[in-house]
Amino acid sequence: MNAVLSFLSAEDYTIAREVLQRGFGLLFFIAFLSAWNQFPALLGDHGLTPAPRFIAATTSAQAPSLFRWKRFTYTDRRLRIVCGIGMIAAVTVVVGLPQAGPAWTTIPVFGLMWWLYFSISSIGQRFYGFGWESLLLEAGFLVGFLGSHEVAPSLLMIFFLRWFVVRVEFGAGMIKMRGDSSWRNLTAMDYHHQTQPMPGPFSRRAHLMPGWWHRGETLGSHVVQLIAPWLLFLPQPIASFAAVAIIITQLALVTTGNYAWLNWATILLAFAGISDSFLAWIVGGPWPGWGWPIGSLAEVAGWSTSNAEFGSAGSAEVQPLWWAILIAAFVVWQCVLNVPALRNLFSPRQKMNASFNRWGLGNAYGAFGSMTETRDEIIIEGTLDADATMDSGDWRPYVFKGKPGDVHRRSPIVAPYHLRLDWLMWFAALGDYRQSWFYALLERIGDGDAQIRTQLGPDPFDGQAPALIRVRIFTYRYATGEERRQAREDGQPRPWWVRSNPRTMVEPTDLREG
Repeated sequence: MNAVLSFLSAEDYTIAREVLQRGFGLLFFIAFLSAWNQFPALLGDHGLTPAPRFIAATTSAQAPSLFRWKRFTYTDRRLRIVCGIGMIAAVTVVVGLPQAGPAWTTIPVFGLMWWLYFSISSIGQRFYGFGWESLLLEAGFLVGFLGSHEVAPSLLMIFFLRWFVVRVEFGAGMIKMRGDSSWRNLTAMDYHHQTQPMPGPFSRRAHLMPGWWHRGETLGSHVVQLIAPWLLFLPQPIASFAAVAIIITQLALVTTGNYAWLNWATILLAFAGISDSFLAWIVGGPWPGWGWPIGSLAEVAGWSTSNAEFGSAGSAEVQPLWWAILIAAFVVWQCVLNVPALRNLFSPRQKMNASFNRWGLGNAYGAFGSMTETRDEIIIEGTLDADATMDSGDWRPYVFKGKPGDVHRRSPIVAPYHLRLDWLMWFAALGDYRQSWFYALLERIGDGDAQIRTQLGPDPFDGQAPALIRVRIFTYRYATGEERRQAREDGQPRPWWVRSNPRTMVEPTDLREG
C-alpha cells in the first residue's frame, strides 16, 4: 500500500502546485474586480440587460446562482458583497494561507470562489459569454484538489490537469482545422493581428511582418496546439519541453493581443507538465525561496533550498490513504463528466466553448474557428447642436477604453483585465448589433446616463446629455510605416490606424428622456 501511495504522490511538482493555485487565485481576484467595476452598469438593477429581469425569466436549472435565493435576491449592493468576499478569498490564496493548513483546506476556499463567481457568470448573459469564464471556473474548481503543503501533489490531479490542457489547446487546434480554410492554407495570421477583437500596442508591428513570418506563425500554432498537448503525457523532460512550448506561444498571444485571462489561464495549466527537477535544471540550482507575509514559503512547504534533491516535498507527507481515496474518487467523477468533451474533440461537428452540464465542468473549448479578413469599427458620436445633420454640426465621438476609435491612439494593454463592453462592440461590428444591449447602450448614452459613462473613456461633453447622437461604421486597417513617416514630414500626428468606407447605422436622433 505504501508503494502505491508513494507512486500516487507527485513530489516533483510542488512548484507547479504553487503556480497553479496562486495563479488562479490571482485570476479569480481580477475576475471579481472586473465584476465589481462593470456588472452593475452592464447587468445590474439599471444595467443594459438587467440581471433581475433575466433571473425572473429563467429557472435555476437553466442558470444556477446564489442570487436566486429568496433571502439574497439580486441587488447591486449584494453583487458587490459577493465580489468583495471573492476578492478576499482570492488574496488568501495568493499569499498562501489555505495552503498552510491541513490537506483539505484549499478545497473549500477554491470551492467558495468557484461558487461565487459561477453565481455571477451564470446570470451574466451576453456579457459573460466568453470561453475564459468557463475556463477560469472549471480550472479554479479543480486546482483546489491539489491540496495544501501538508501533502505532496497528487499524480492523478497532475495528469488530469494535463488532460485539461489537451481539451483547451487541442480543442482550439481542431476547431481551426475544421473551420476556416485560412488555417489550413496557412494564411490566417495574415489577418489575425489586425482583425482580432482588441489589439494591443504590439499588434500593428506583428501585422506588418512579412508573409513568410505569418506562415510560420500559423504553422507553429498548429504544431503546438495539435501535437504538444499530447506530449505532456510522455516522461520528463519531454513533458516539460512540451509545456514550455505551449507557454511560449501563449506569451506571444499575450504580447500581441488582449484576451482577458484566457492566455494566462492556459499558461498556468501548462505548468502541470513542468517538474521541479526541470526548473532546477533551468535555473542551475535550488529554487530561490518565495517570500510571503508569514515567513518563507520554503519553510512552510518543507522545502530545503540547499537540498540537492531540489523540488522534493520535504516535510510534506506522501499522500495518506484517506486523501488518496478522496482524490481518486474526485478524478473518476471528473473523468465521467469529461466523456462528452472527449467525444466532441473528435466529432466532425465539434462545438466551441460548449458546456455539457449545468455546473460547467468538463467543457469544450476553442477559439477563432473562423477568421475575419477586414476590420469594421462602430463609432458612436454626439453633438449638443439640436439642428445638426449628418453632414453638418460639431459631432464628437464617444471614446471606449480599449477598442480602436481614434486613429491616432495606440492600442492599450488591458489583459488580463476584461473590458466586456469593448469586446461586445467588436461583435456588434460583425453584425451582432441587433441585440437589446446595443440599443440600450445608445439610449443610455443619449440620456447622458452617468453609470454607463463609467464604462467609457473621457466624456466629450463632460456629463452633459447630447442633443443628438448618430452611429457610423468604418473599415479600419493599420497605417503603414510609409504613411506614418509621411504624416510626420507633413507635421501631422502619426496615425496608428487608417479608416475608410463610412456607412451610416443610425441617423441623427434625439434619445433624451422626455
